[in-house]
Amino acid sequence: MIAIEQQKTQFQAQVGSLATYNSSYTTKCLLGQVHGGEPEFKETCLVSCVDRFIDTTLSITNRFTQMVQKSSH
Repeated sequence: MIAIEQQKTQFQAQVGSLATYNSSYTTKCLLGQVHGGEPEFKETCLVSCVDRFIDTTLSITNRFTQMVQKSSH
């Protein structure tokens, strides 16, 4: 049981750091600090940011699921 709680804590920390990174990058996109200040660059930046966030979230979730399944056997 302790291992599962440690894994949950680790998972939450990873998601928290990802959210912080994503928020920072999104702010830069909206302010035009990435890829120039033109609207089309802001849109491209935001789309890339959201795609990266989704991919990373799925990766972390899948890894956590694998860890839980291994510890339950």
